[in-house]
Amino acid sequence: MLQQRYYIGLLSGTSMDAIDAALVELDPFQILATYTAPLPPALRQQLSTLIESSKISLKDLGSLDTYLSRLFAEAVLMVLAEAKISAAEVRAIGSHGQTIYHWAQEPYPFTLQLADPNIIAEMTGITTVADFRRRDLAAGGQGAPLTPAFHAAFLRNPSHNQAVLNIGGIANISFLPADSKKQIQGFDTGPGNTLMDNWALRYLNEPMDQGGHWAASGKVNETLLQYLLSDPYFSLPPPKSTGREYFNMTWLDQALNKIDIIIPPVDIQATLSALTVASVKLAMEHFNFQAEKLLICGGGASNETLMRHLQEQLTPCEVTTTEAYGIPTRWVEACTFAWLAKQTLEGCPGNIPAVTGAKHPVILGAIYPANTFANSCV
Repeated sequence: MLQQRYYIGLLSGTSMDAIDAALVELDPFQILATYTAPLPPALRQQLSTLIESSKISLKDLGSLDTYLSRLFAEAVLMVLAEAKISAAEVRAIGSHGQTIYHWAQEPYPFTLQLADPNIIAEMTGITTVADFRRRDLAAGGQGAPLTPAFHAAFLRNPSHNQAVLNIGGIANISFLPADSKKQIQGFDTGPGNTLMDNWALRYLNEPMDQGGHWAASGKVNETLLQYLLSDPYFSLPPPKSTGREYFNMTWLDQALNKIDIIIPPVDIQATLSALTVASVKLAMEHFNFQAEKLLICGGGASNETLMRHLQEQLTPCEVTTTEAYGIPTRWVEACTFAWLAKQTLEGCPGNIPAVTGAKHPVILGAIYPANTFANSCV
């Protein structure tokens, strides 16, 4: 029997631009292969409409789930082919799926992801671990963010304090004290790329503002920026989490209608970029966390304007990326879910209660075994 040394992390993030699959070895850590499957524009629009309007028939929801499941499974098969590794060598897939709604508020908090792990396990022949958020919710937590546990395991530095900022559609931050006796902290800071991406789609007919160049050509409108920052979410104490069901184009359009001034589209893009930076700065100030380094990952790491403004606003903290630790910026989240699958299979907790607000550590996710049978089975 082949030794099962490898794991696959699988997800489509809040930017909803693609399905990412990363084939990794976790001890010692190395990424063997990656594969990105861009979401078809029609599917991306369907998902965006579903998240923002929350209206869909049960039949259409079920069909969308099956469609996404097959795309996820195909991404796994492609990354295996890329690495020339057989499914039998992979211990498990950690699939986060596609979040379509995350609402951690009482009285009935819930989270919903699409991409059926039954289909993924069946199509790939690999044990699949999925549904990572709901056990933390059941234990009284937010169910998010989950990445700080991975950041603590692989990116903590005993010589200095540092933070990790994942800028996807929504941004989240982890505070990693050098002192191992001090608690890891983290939460969703607010919008990352989602508002900028959607504004670029509306006015440029492009899925994103490549490199942040459009935003760089505009001027920040302080009236709009301060109004956006007055949203109660930014002043909420952690634990807290959010998503596109809250920070979306409806939210932005309502703000623009409320302030009722004419702002050129390019200046709105500049202001949305400034909003992401300002919300991160607020997060750092809230904890008074003296980070010597801020490691950026996620799609926002390729936004030159964001990176430059983060460095300007957070001086003397050095702004760099997770590349310095051998993890490409795009693949930190996929690696997180590969690691969470390992934690689940080994009966180890995957949450940090100080981050999510859960009452205690819990084993995350449910296990969908590969279709292999023991010799004792009839």
